[in-house]
Amino acid sequence: MADGSGGSGGSGRGLERTLIVVKPDAVSRGLVGEILSRFERRGFRILELRLLKLGRSQAEDFYRPHAGKEFFESLISFITSGPVVAAVLEGRNAISAVRAMVGPTDSASAPPGTIRGDLGLGLTDNVIHASDSRESFEREVEVLFPGFLSREAEAGTSAQG
Repeated sequence: MADGSGGSGGSGRGLERTLIVVKPDAVSRGLVGEILSRFERRGFRILELRLLKLGRSQAEDFYRPHAGKEFFESLISFITSGPVVAAVLEGRNAISAVRAMVGPTDSASAPPGTIRGDLGLGLTDNVIHASDSRESFEREVEVLFPGFLSREAEAGTSAQG
């Protein structure tokens, strides 16, 4: 049961869940532990964790909002190029706090201290994906952890709402 200790503590107000995906470049560079430990040190709980290799159709479903964009094919190619580590994190204001820890998409412009600023190498090989909204989380988590939302609803443990 969530105790509100994620993030900066408190009564559980603002407690929510988000999804991160440690991308193939970070997995191949041995950065999974470094990345996950940053979230744990910030007080986030890891609720689900999975190492997987995305197939093309799963990757297309995951990145559906970018379909038709110029970079879509290279994004699909990259995310399917090797294993990824997906995790559901829980903590206070998780979506915005995790996005702040991750930094801007382009690692070259990400400030030091952010995950991408410290570990990313470029625009595509930027080591991590993080859900940018509750709606994105709900769509993305069902691609990588099918049934997660319904299991949470049945258990009565949803922190999203």
